[in-house]
Amino acid sequence: MYRLIYRVGLIIWRRAAPPAELVALVQGPSAMEAGRALDLGCGTGTDTIYLARHGWDVTAVDMVPKALAIARDSAIAAGVTPRFILGDVTRLDELDVGTGYTLLVDFGCFHTLPDDRRTAYVTAVSDAAAPGATLLLYGFRRPPKAAPLHAGMTADEVRQRFSTAGWELVEAERSHIKPVMAPRADDLFELWRYQLRRTAS
Repeated sequence: MYRLIYRVGLIIWRRAAPPAELVALVQGPSAMEAGRALDLGCGTGTDTIYLARHGWDVTAVDMVPKALAIARDSAIAAGVTPRFILGDVTRLDELDVGTGYTLLVDFGCFHTLPDDRRTAYVTAVSDAAAPGATLLLYGFRRPPKAAPLHAGMTADEVRQRFSTAGWELVEAERSHIKPVMAPRADDLFELWRYQLRRTAS
């Protein structure tokens, strides 16, 4: 389905800028020191390129070739050289992404995964993260009836799934993003932002 969406060009979730919360982590008063970053389900590379431009060593993963092609072209235009990998975020160990990531970003990937792949995602992400790492996770709240493209998630689910793998849920709150092709999407869906910290060594 995602390949079809990219093929016809109706990328309704494409954003022109990174979310404010990511900007705060990178450029705010208590900004993180630039290190290794992993962009999970990077799409067209908005967050990947932003991080690379601010000194981060970024690896970006997506399963849609067209999305990565757009991201690579955008990175070249921006003069940065992040590492793009085609593959499944629930199988990072097969993609040679490595470990030691201090910042992990997921804008709308985890919340689309079926339940039977979410456990694998948590395991893969946990293995890639450095002790003390920050995970910034965005997704829609789980709707009454799961829609094809956004099964959604809740704070309780995020806390439960990640706490058992050595993560602490630090913050959970509404986020407001305006996609380029769907500026009123915020009126239709509740987008939430979850910030987690890796507590396991």
